[in-house]
Amino acid sequence: MLYWQVLKLFKLLHRTRQEVFKNDTKALEAARQKINEEFRNNRDEASEEKINELLKIASDVEVILRTSVIQAVHTDSDKIVLIPRKDLLQDNTPYLDKPTKKQES
Repeated sequence: MLYWQVLKLFKLLHRTRQEVFKNDTKALEAARQKINEEFRNNRDEASEEKINELLKIASDVEVILRTSVIQAVHTDSDKIVLIPRKDLLQDNTPYLDKPTKKQES
């Protein structure tokens, strides 16, 4: 059972890597090597408790990559263009200069 969970998470990390670092060959390769290295280093782990702990860490890493990483491109010596993914953009709450007071009952 754990084998399938490990394989599923391994594939998910690679799909997330491809989406997050799209068109950035250096970052794609570095992330590929890191994912493969971490899974390779722990492939002989036999303890179910330790495997579950490692799965939790890998799952957390996938969430952080998917929700927190944004690409940026240097366009000039002092300018950077951010390239957000659609799933990273969220509706924004409008800013209010003068907060409204709550009515007391």
